[in-house]
Amino acid sequence: MLTSNRIVAFAATRDPKRAKAFYSDTLGLKLVSEDPFALVFDVHGTMLRVTSVGEFTPHPFTVLGWETPDIASDIKNLVEAGVKFERFPGMKQNDLGVWTAPSGGKIAWFKDPDGNTLSLTEF
Repeated sequence: MLTSNRIVAFAATRDPKRAKAFYSDTLGLKLVSEDPFALVFDVHGTMLRVTSVGEFTPHPFTVLGWETPDIASDIKNLVEAGVKFERFPGMKQNDLGVWTAPSGGKIAWFKDPDGNTLSLTEF
């Protein structure tokens, strides 16, 4: 039914100015438009709408993730840009914060200024 339709990704923000700086300057995403309702970014052909909300409690799980061919390089670049990677008790993560899943995938997590959990994955 929806197999040929493009997906639109969403994240919430209480502070559009901070979110704009993070998603465009820190992550390097192209800002397509902004209005009182949302910031719209192009993420390699996928629309990301960072929606302005009054009240918001971040979810305790990943809401957006990026597949990467070189997770270590991307982590180093993001750390240089001021991003802090998350550490989780009980998860065996390497020095960069990368956890290796039983499938062999490598995953690392970080947060945006609103506390949304974002991830990088190298398959």
